Amino acid sequence: MTTLRDAAMSSKAWPFEEARRLLKRYENAPPEKGYVLFETGYGPSGLPHIGTFGEVLRTTMVRRAFEVLSDIPTKLICFSDDMDGLRKVPDNVPQQELLSEHLQRPLTRVPDPFGEFESFGHYNNAMLRRFLDTFGFEYEFYSAAEYYKSGRFDETLLRACEKYDELMAVMLKSLRDERQQTYSIFLPISPTTGRVLYVPMKDVNASDGTITFDDEDGIETTLPVTGGNVKFQWKPDFGARWAALGVDFEPYGKEHAPNTPIYSKICRILGGKPPEVFTYELFLDDIGQKISKSKGNGISIDEWLTYASSESLAYFMYQKPKTAKRLHFDVIPKAVDEYHQQLRAYADQDAAARLNNPVFHIHGHNVPASNLVVPFAMLLNLASVSGAEDKTTLWGFIKRYAPDASPETHPDLDQAAGFAVSYFNDFVKPTRQFRAPTELETTAIKDLLARLKGWTSTADPEELQSMVFSVGKEHEFEPLRDWFKALYEVLLGASQGPRFGGFIALYGISETIELIENALAETHS
Repeated sequence: MTTLRDAAMSSKAWPFEEARRLLKRYENAPPEKGYVLFETGYGPSGLPHIGTFGEVLRTTMVRRAFEVLSDIPTKLICFSDDMDGLRKVPDNVPQQELLSEHLQRPLTRVPDPFGEFESFGHYNNAMLRRFLDTFGFEYEFYSAAEYYKSGRFDETLLRACEKYDELMAVMLKSLRDERQQTYSIFLPISPTTGRVLYVPMKDVNASDGTITFDDEDGIETTLPVTGGNVKFQWKPDFGARWAALGVDFEPYGKEHAPNTPIYSKICRILGGKPPEVFTYELFLDDIGQKISKSKGNGISIDEWLTYASSESLAYFMYQKPKTAKRLHFDVIPKAVDEYHQQLRAYADQDAAARLNNPVFHIHGHNVPASNLVVPFAMLLNLASVSGAEDKTTLWGFIKRYAPDASPETHPDLDQAAGFAVSYFNDFVKPTRQFRAPTELETTAIKDLLARLKGWTSTADPEELQSMVFSVGKEHEFEPLRDWFKALYEVLLGASQGPRFGGFIALYGISETIELIENALAETHS
C-alpha cells in the first residue's frame, strides 16, 4: 500500500522537489541543532509588499512538503536586516525632512515618522509581523539589531576577524578596482554621528576582536566588532548569517543568483554549510517590464485583496515560481477560477494526485471544500449585463441558478460576488467594447434567438451549452471557438467568457433573449 510519504518521494510538485533536495543534507544524520531551519530575509526600509508574501508563502510550501517527507522538526524564521543604514527616504511616509536628517543611520536608530514605535525599523518590523500574522504564517521573527547587540553573532564576528584576509580575498575578486580601495567586509557604526560607515580598515586585530578606521571627523577610531558596534556588508552578511544560524533553506529572487557562490564561500570560511537555495523569477507588469516599487507599475497585495481572496493569490504564487509571470489585474479572474477548480478536484483525488494539487501546498492537510457554484468569470459577465452596483443584484440571479445557496451557506460565493462587482466597475466597464456581428454571426445569433424562444426544457446549463454548441456547428464556424468569441464580443463586450450555456441558465432565458434582441437592434439602428 502506497503511503503519503511514498507518494511524496515521487511527486513532481516543485515544493516536494525542493524538499527532497533538502532532505539529502541529512540523509546520514539529523542536524545537530535539532531542527531544519528555513529562512526568509526582509529589508525593513519600507512596508511589506506582495513579494514578501510570495517569498514567505513559497518557503512555507517547501517546509510543509519537507514535513511530509521527514520527522525532523522544522523552524521558519523571518530575519529583518534592521541594522542596515537608511539609504533613502521612502516616498510613501510622512515627515520626509525628519528622515532625511537620519540617512545612513541604522534603521533601528531612525525616528519613527508615524510616531508609534521607538524607531522606523521597529515600525516596519511591526508592520511585517502584522502582515505575516494576517495570513496565518507560522514563523519566528529575528532582528539583526537584536542579534548584533545581544552577542548572538559575536562568535561569527570574531571568527571573521581571524579570517579577515581570506574573506576579503573572496570579496575583492568581485569588485571593480576603485571599489577595492575602500572596501571592507565590516561596516562600523560611527560613535560620533551614529551612521553606518563604508570605510576601509586600517587594522583588524584578531587577538582582541577590534577594528581600526578613520571616523567621519578624520580621527582614528578603534571599536570592538562585538556589541552592535559593527555589522557586515550585505554580501558577507548573507554568508555570515547562514553560518551563525545554521540556515538550511533560503529563497530569493534571481537578482541574487550571481552572488550565491560568494555567499556560500563566506559561509564555508566562517565554519558553516551553505543552505539549499531556491531562486525564483521576478514578476512583470502588464507590458512585460520588471515590477518596481518605486515605479508603482505592478499590483500591490492590498489591490489584489480588493478583488479576490488571499487564497487565489497563493494559487498564483504557487504556479511556476522559476518562470517570470505577469502580475497585473487581468490575471485575477483566472487565478480565482482555477483555484476553485483545484479545490473541487481535490475531493476525489488519490494521495499522489492530491500531493500534486496546488491546494495541498496552500492549505496542507486541511483543504476546504469549494462552494463557488458560479465561476468568477461568469459573475463578472453577470455584473456586466445586469449593471450590478452591488452583490445583492447578483444574488437575485444566483438564487435562480442555485436555489439552495445563500450568503450564509456559501460565503465564498458571497465574497466572490462582491469582488466581481468591484472588479467589473474598476476594470471591465471602462474598457469593454461591443462590436457588430458579421453576416455569418448575425445569421447564427438569430438562430440561437429562435431556439431560445422555443425552449421548453428546464434551464439546465449542460443542455443549453449543447444547444449553443450545435448552433455554432450547424453554421460551420471554424474553429468553433470563434462562435463563442463572437457571442462574448457582440453580447458582453468581452473577448472571452464562461461556458455560455451556464451563463444563460444563470442570467435567465428570457433575459438572454432580451440581451440578444437589443444587440441585434443596435446592429441595425
